[in-house]
Amino acid sequence: MPFATIRDETNFDEVKAGVFAALGLKSVNSGLYDGVWAETAGRKTIAVHSPINGEKLADVAVAGEADYERLIGNAWDAYSAWSRVPAPKRGEVVRAIGDRLRKYVDSLGLLVSLEVGKTPSEGKGEVQEMIDIGDFAVGLSRQLYGVTIASERPEHRLYEQWHPYGVVGVITAFNFPCAVWSWNALIASVIGNVVIWKPSPNAALTAIATTNIVNGVLDEMGLPPLFLLAVDEGRTIGEKLSHDKRIPLLSFTGSIRTGRRVAQAVSARLGRSLLELGGNNAAIVTAKADPEIALRGVAFGALATAGQRCTTTRRLILQESIYDEFVDKLVRAYETVKVGNPLEPGVLVGPLINQYAVMAYRQAIQRAVDEGGRVLAGNRVLTLPGLEGGHYVAPALVEGMPDFEIVCEETFAPILYVLKYRELDEALAIHNSVDQGLSSAIFSTDMREVECFLSVRGSDCGLANVNTGTAGAEIGGAFGGEKETGGGRESGSDSWKVYARRQTVTINYGESLPLAQGVRFDV
Repeated sequence: MPFATIRDETNFDEVKAGVFAALGLKSVNSGLYDGVWAETAGRKTIAVHSPINGEKLADVAVAGEADYERLIGNAWDAYSAWSRVPAPKRGEVVRAIGDRLRKYVDSLGLLVSLEVGKTPSEGKGEVQEMIDIGDFAVGLSRQLYGVTIASERPEHRLYEQWHPYGVVGVITAFNFPCAVWSWNALIASVIGNVVIWKPSPNAALTAIATTNIVNGVLDEMGLPPLFLLAVDEGRTIGEKLSHDKRIPLLSFTGSIRTGRRVAQAVSARLGRSLLELGGNNAAIVTAKADPEIALRGVAFGALATAGQRCTTTRRLILQESIYDEFVDKLVRAYETVKVGNPLEPGVLVGPLINQYAVMAYRQAIQRAVDEGGRVLAGNRVLTLPGLEGGHYVAPALVEGMPDFEIVCEETFAPILYVLKYRELDEALAIHNSVDQGLSSAIFSTDMREVECFLSVRGSDCGLANVNTGTAGAEIGGAFGGEKETGGGRESGSDSWKVYARRQTVTINYGESLPLAQGVRFDV
């Protein structure tokens, strides 16, 4: 049953029942897929709770250290067969996966809502993102181009080609519980890799359902398991993947602190890592901005997913001549935005993922106040009727200074720091003053301001947006950032090369052996 049979999408229990029936989820689910789903009996379990109301959704039987060797062995066995399949044929497989995901947009999207608190629109949008990246990967399967190079030696051909690494590890965060996996997995697989996925325990059910759907396609096509899954309690599998030489490439999405540990472990064994870490993103609004577009862009960037995106707008840099008027409008928007059960119509801001996120929200605001900041809106933990077990806060606006320590840090919560500038050079200096460098935005109708922002003296981020917010990214462009964001790129453009090893090939088709650079070696 691909579609959830739900009469009332606002009723939590009915949504849960419909989603579980459509996706084959149970009260206890295996969190280990190494070609087959592991038995749950006798395994340690973790409970997955919904941040909407605190209700337990299900238990997950987790993978342990003893499972790891079998997981790795099965992955490499699958690779030996999959890597021999021609790339265009691999593209046909990914196309079939995308078609299957299309049937589960509603049910899988609602599962995202239940498990991490996104609105249904955002949840279904995330599943659509998986489908879109699948379409991109299908096209890519016929475009894994190398280059031909002019050789300095007569009767020689020189060119580059790309081969899969083998087994790629992917560690994802809760806030995009399936889309980020697809960015890595579908592109890596179309190149010829097999993928081991270690998801956040907070989003284990979405990972299980996704893994079940995509491997169901492979089973029907008589193919080996390409997408393996290991849910654990926290660090067990992640630590193994980080230190294992049999994982040539490890993709990690998460905090800067954890990213540093992953990078150090992988680099110590001379492996490769793809890091998508924190973002402390800013939007500059100039006096030449379209005020309506700027207001909507800033609001979405700051409030979508309750401020729990790596691309969330966390700093607003306003030109002083429009400061008061823009802030007044933003305060009114913050005071009227609907916070609550994301399943209910009109709700734009759902819950934070857990109590620790609520704690971080409170501590960050207090630190800002202690440094001299002024709260303009929010700064309230909300207890909502019927949702007492949920994790809700009022989105906060805090007037501050660019050099506040807390302003220079990322807090995964709906807190927007409002800053003032006079000249554009000052705005750019404020913008670039933090250690993170993921997403950026400018709102302006002035060509000179825009081009300055996009120039070498402008934004130092991996993503630069003009008259649209920092949050959200389209499939065709490479996604990633600079500085402490990690420098990785995934999803679009030529980022497929991250998942492949480059090989330079020299062919001598002549009857002599000329050496490069005119070297002579007569034996």
